[in-house]
Amino acid sequence: MNKTKYVELLNELKQRISQVIIGKTNQIEKTLACLLADGHLLLEDLPGVGKTTLASALALAIGGTFSRIQFTADLLPSDILGTRIYRRQTEEFEFVKGPIFANVILADELNRAPPKTQSALLQAMNEYSVSVDKQILKLDSPFMVIATQNPRGFHGTYPLPESQRDRFLMRISLGYPDQDSEKSILLKNCGEEKSASVENLLSLQDIRDCQKLVREIEVPENVMAYITRLASSLRNHPEVDLPVSTRGSIGLMRVAQATAFLRGSSYVTLDYIKELVPAVWCHRTGLKGATTFSSEGASVSWLTREILQKVDVD
Repeated sequence: MNKTKYVELLNELKQRISQVIIGKTNQIEKTLACLLADGHLLLEDLPGVGKTTLASALALAIGGTFSRIQFTADLLPSDILGTRIYRRQTEEFEFVKGPIFANVILADELNRAPPKTQSALLQAMNEYSVSVDKQILKLDSPFMVIATQNPRGFHGTYPLPESQRDRFLMRISLGYPDQDSEKSILLKNCGEEKSASVENLLSLQDIRDCQKLVREIEVPENVMAYITRLASSLRNHPEVDLPVSTRGSIGLMRVAQATAFLRGSSYVTLDYIKELVPAVWCHRTGLKGATTFSSEGASVSWLTREILQKVDVD
């Protein structure tokens, strides 16, 4: 299948998911861009705005498997990775895979689990494999973690460590729908109207092919130079305590390539970079004097706007 056909299918997919998650076309596009850039997504939002629906719809659309993990204070790493059980019939231990072995993982309220359990995701998100009893097990491809955390109600939560937040390629918020969109949602749920079908619109192999094509999108030298100037300006800002990492700069470029691919372009423009900086860099940046990073992405957004206005594009 050629690039044009893939772009058509992905836009059809975006439209169908837009009929399930009404009024959130921009966030849906960013979610697809994150998938095509082979990254993970952090959703910081209040309950009941469609986070689970978005993740499950994405898994259905690509013909993949979906797992939802509810993170709680008593969750153990083995509850995520899996464990070995003894089979009396064979007199051997058998490894039973945990919910991490799926294509799309919804890590619900990730910050409610203790650090030891949160760290069980680190290797999976970075290396796409897990270690169990000195054995390395590969995860399915494509593999994407969509984690959620509530920006309010911090009692009983554990802020994500810097290393884990840096593993998330993007951070977005769905937010509440506008009045017209909420009315459409009410009308859709009033009767027995069926939602638009998104099942198996694309295959897992299609996604893997698209991920390869995304890497071929041209990134002009002036765009790379602009990314480095933005990163340098952010790192040298007097209010910044934790600057954006090199992984963050690479991530910004990858997401821009994926966005260009979704929009049918063969190269990345400066406008894509400006548009995507907040979603890719805000959650990676820490301000001086901040006591928690739980909602740091929201409070640092003013800083990225300042940087974008200050740094020249030439």
